[in-house]
Amino acid sequence: MTVRRVRRIIRKVDPWTVLKVAAVFNAIIGLIWVLGIWIAWSIAVQRGIPDAFIETFARLTIAFTPDGELYFRVVVMLAIVWAITSTAVITLGAVLYNMISDLVGGIELIMLEEVPDLSQTTEPAVPRPVLHVPPSEPIPPEMASDDTAEHTAG
Repeated sequence: MTVRRVRRIIRKVDPWTVLKVAAVFNAIIGLIWVLGIWIAWSIAVQRGIPDAFIETFARLTIAFTPDGELYFRVVVMLAIVWAITSTAVITLGAVLYNMISDLVGGIELIMLEEVPDLSQTTEPAVPRPVLHVPPSEPIPPEMASDDTAEHTAG
């Protein structure tokens, strides 16, 4: 295979497509974030870490009461706000890219493309007749030796 360089230019990005992809991506990242915080909090509660903080702050005369449900609500709300905000920013970026590409022409990419080399492909072999001549008989004149795949001469 031969390789040739191909020049591609990205001139437009569809904002609707960017919005859909960014919304799904950010929703997945937000879900991972919320689940990660929930698992970390569950492990911390099982290890008694919030109780240790309560005791430490009580010695310092600071009132601290860990409320896991409140923290979880805050984390979920922050994840939702982050997902919506980042989706809007990414979509706005696509719209701005389209405006800027009208002025400067877009982003140019140079890629390598593999192309089958047609000059090296061989034609399918046409079966040639095989002539079996006993050693005692001469080769018939109508059948030249280069037309036969094999022959035996006496």
